[in-house]
Amino acid sequence: MSIDVSQLPMVGGHPALELANTLERGGESPHDFLTDSSALLRWSVRVSVVSDAEADQVGRAWRDEPAAAHAGLAAVRDIRESLYLVLLAAITEADGSTAGDPIAAGAALVALQQRWSGAAARARFVLDSSQVRLVYGTVPAMLVPDRIAEAALDVMLTADLTRVRRCPVLEGGCGWLFLDQSRNGSRRWCRMADCGNAVKARRLTERRRAARSSSS
Repeated sequence: MSIDVSQLPMVGGHPALELANTLERGGESPHDFLTDSSALLRWSVRVSVVSDAEADQVGRAWRDEPAAAHAGLAAVRDIRESLYLVLLAAITEADGSTAGDPIAAGAALVALQQRWSGAAARARFVLDSSQVRLVYGTVPAMLVPDRIAEAALDVMLTADLTRVRRCPVLEGGCGWLFLDQSRNGSRRWCRMADCGNAVKARRLTERRRAARSSSS
């Protein structure tokens, strides 16, 4: 049984990468943790895309206008897929090949720009003490997708994309994305306590089985 979005491990190191990890892409039927607008709202609070007070505003807006809730969820899923394609193209595999498709990533960047342009059109400048900030998410019904678009822009422009990693699927990992923030850039697993130890235990079992077969 798949875990609920409320128990989903946070391993990405940035809300935009956490978003990419809300879809399990392995297997024939990938599991989407953002099952509905309610799950999306709970997840948004967990990763601090919105505050509790803002989540209440969004929840009321979505209850009053269910079509807006469906549109918000669809927009976030669209941003998630486009961002995943872009980040995948930035990942260099162990053999030196690119993990993603540069052509697909180019099309995804266009889609992300369109999503961000819509979010920016709804943003406003706010004077906060002696600092002016651009605040995204001024329309409650679109607050979540607008903040997600902002997060996607932030990770693409400010993060070192050469530090984006994918938990190694070919070695038994889960395929989740994360920012390698280790000092020497040597992190390989989303979480050593999960995929890393699981793969090590499986390899140890295989070696022991092979040893028993050889001795017999």
